[in-house]
Amino acid sequence: MLTDYVIPGDKIELTEKRSEERVNAQGLIERKSYTSRVYDVISEDEIKVNMPMENGHLVLLPVDGEYDLCFYTKNGLYQCYGRVADRYKSNNVYILTLEMTSPLRKFQRREYYRLNCVLNMKCRTVDEEEYKQVSEMEDVQFINTDLTLENGIIVDISGGGARFISARQYEKDTKILFKFALESEKESKEYEVIGRVLISTEIEGRKGAFKNHVQFINIDAKERESIIRFIFEEERRLRKKERGE
Repeated sequence: MLTDYVIPGDKIELTEKRSEERVNAQGLIERKSYTSRVYDVISEDEIKVNMPMENGHLVLLPVDGEYDLCFYTKNGLYQCYGRVADRYKSNNVYILTLEMTSPLRKFQRREYYRLNCVLNMKCRTVDEEEYKQVSEMEDVQFINTDLTLENGIIVDISGGGARFISARQYEKDTKILFKFALESEKESKEYEVIGRVLISTEIEGRKGAFKNHVQFINIDAKERESIIRFIFEEERRLRKKERGE
């Protein structure tokens, strides 16, 4: 129940729903996020939050706007979807009323946090017979290495999957074996993983360029943890750079 986990003062992050995502000039997929605090918990499906600020200015989120909500509570992270039901000013405090549109659930953010990036990659499709062979190996490896690999660019990555730009469109559920490298200040590591295509659509305004959302389906725990560690190290590095440290 909402009131068992969320209390006034908890940090909340509101992220635009996926249908609002866009590709910027650098080819990176963007979804706007806003940070605020829970002002009051009204009921099991309705809360009030402080209107978010950005660069010292109030952000007037639209009434009926839909968002992915992440609550930072003393018991961990929780997620649900919500809709802006109202916005108003009360005693010089600007308030948003949010209506929950899905049940609250525990959120494993470390696995699914996405890092925007620009990474060169190589890939090709994998048929069911080859996928079975690869699945039986202790480590994923490129087999049939005489086949030509296609180029792509990873534009965001998480411990659960990646999104990349390619010159071809893939059918949903196509399995792709792809290779990429992650370079941090400490090390450089190459990865060979298999992903399943969830979505593949042409990028608006860029004829012949396709955006692909892939879920990792054949990756061991150590490699997944390595990717997650890279993401958080890169996030820390970027924050330090922004602060001029």
